[in-house]
Amino acid sequence: MKRDSSTPVELFDAAITGHRHAIGRLLSLVEQGGASADAVSALTHEKSGAAMVIGITGPPGSGKSSLLSQLLKEVVAAGFRPAVIAVDPSSPLTGGAILGDRVRIDATDTATFIRSIATRGHSGGLALAVPGAVRVLDAVGFNPIIIETVGVGQVEVDVTASADTTIVVANPGTGDAVQANKAGLLEVADIFVVNKSDLPGSDDARRDLELMLDLSHMTGQEDSTGRRPPIIMANSLEGSGAAELWAAVVEHGEHLVATNQLSARRAKRQLAELRSRVSDALMDALDSELASKHGADIVVALSDRRITPTEASSQIISRVIRTDERPARPRGPQV
Repeated sequence: MKRDSSTPVELFDAAITGHRHAIGRLLSLVEQGGASADAVSALTHEKSGAAMVIGITGPPGSGKSSLLSQLLKEVVAAGFRPAVIAVDPSSPLTGGAILGDRVRIDATDTATFIRSIATRGHSGGLALAVPGAVRVLDAVGFNPIIIETVGVGQVEVDVTASADTTIVVANPGTGDAVQANKAGLLEVADIFVVNKSDLPGSDDARRDLELMLDLSHMTGQEDSTGRRPPIIMANSLEGSGAAELWAAVVEHGEHLVATNQLSARRAKRQLAELRSRVSDALMDALDSELASKHGADIVVALSDRRITPTEASSQIISRVIRTDERPARPRGPQV
């Protein structure tokens, strides 16, 4: 196989035979976006959907990567072929991913495929890159696919929406449980892990999570099936808790199938990606229109107060969303 000039079809044909360079090239095309990413999506869409997708998130320093390395051992021992997408923070200068955590994960099992995707400071690109990467890994035979994120912010909440099962990791004595609740992760968590459970405060961290789950139950914000997320006590340095965590993941997957929630979650996920794609296309069209002479004229008219912001936006929208059959009704003086 030619290493640099191969078409997406050639890359995919090589990838399904296990060619790691081809898999990496497909993922690079997905991350870059554009026509090549669309071609990869067309190749992988119908062939994906079999793999379970697991999200694991939590604040920096909570030991997610060490925990993940222990979890991967359990997954491989159970006969699965896992892949990991590590959503990393990125350099404000280069936009490159920080791969220190990835090195630790790589050491666990050479058969596990690891790929990092940089946030580059925003979640917009991730909304398309992560589902696309999941499809590639799913289509070439990896299962489960684990998405690891850093932090407890909006990016992490958005990315965990790509998962069938979401694991939230907290540290004892750091208030991580409270931060996770504030970020909205409590609502999306299917499994909680109190990592470094040998440290002081681990029982308090578990108690905090129990209280928050009790509150969710009292306010009617719990899972519609009444399932209560389990809390796993783990010490990733010793390997304790990894077997219990994998058992909880398997149990949750079975629960999703038994309650018909798996198909509902995936449909919701497809809708979220569709919204992101439409939004992305509209923003590109908006940028092009604002960069045109007509768009510049509208901005000048707005600055001169000859038209209102509502009138300006209406005129821009009528040009961005072209509806020849039903032209938009003009609002205000036309520029």
